[in-house]
Amino acid sequence: MSDTTPPRPASLCPRCAHETIEHITGSPVPGVWEVLQCARCLYMWRTSEPARRTRRDAYPEEFMLTPGDIGAAPEVPAVPPLLKARGRNGYQVTGSSYTP
Repeated sequence: MSDTTPPRPASLCPRCAHETIEHITGSPVPGVWEVLQCARCLYMWRTSEPARRTRRDAYPEEFMLTPGDIGAAPEVPAVPPLLKARGRNGYQVTGSSYTP
């Protein structure tokens, strides 16, 4: 494979071996990399990452999931609300100005 040949997209999720892989986005330079996501376990990866992150046969066994593991998971953790940023001296940052 030459340096200009884009990586081949995965046909199986590296983490759970599911066959439905969604294309999320591509690199700003066409054909350099793609971001893919598994429809079952929601694992996301960029095609330019090493084989241990992009290929099922090279993915670390201790991180592989089965359908049973996914079904028994309590829930996908929610993203907590953002905290208000604090600037120097404890001032709250709001846009480009500081307010006490």
